[in-house]
Amino acid sequence: MEYGGIRQNFEKHGFSTQLFSTKEAARDYLVSALKNQTIGFGGSVTLQEMGLFEALQQTNAVVWHNKVPSRDVRYMASCANIYITSANAVTEGGQIVNIDGTGNRVAMTAFGPQTCYYVVGKNKITPNLEKAIYRCRNVAAPQNARRINAKTPCARNADKCYDCSSPARICRITAVIDRAPMGMKCEVIFVDEVLGY
Repeated sequence: MEYGGIRQNFEKHGFSTQLFSTKEAARDYLVSALKNQTIGFGGSVTLQEMGLFEALQQTNAVVWHNKVPSRDVRYMASCANIYITSANAVTEGGQIVNIDGTGNRVAMTAFGPQTCYYVVGKNKITPNLEKAIYRCRNVAAPQNARRINAKTPCARNADKCYDCSSPARICRITAVIDRAPMGMKCEVIFVDEVLGY
């Protein structure tokens, strides 16, 4: 994939960017950059596949509700000065799109930490915002719903969004980050591998 133009567009939108050929190289970069910090994690299969929690935990206080599921842990992560997550989709033009059930992840990427890192595999890159939202709803959400055993049509079939009204629906808040939020350092770390959903 040609990353030059994509990175340029993100940088025009106020993001800094990095590019790594493997998830291990991206993990090592973050481990080297982050020491003695309080780090919150957003829900992310990408971060899990990287082994990032375990790697960063050696020299940091890392808070992740995937390891200790609770509202209190989500709140503790929201107080961290560093936040790391992925994206359900990004656009070649420099936008980041995420869909959340509780809103903790989209909230932290909009306001709170001093620095927010997004780790993005090549499978998350879409041509435009319409395709990005489609990907969030019809690729990422059904697979995430199935992963957490949600009682939703998309989890049962893992094929598409049914725009359901299930109490277990995980598609409740959609955030489009058009530009890096004022006062927050945001870095998008592209990895030239398929990562997460």
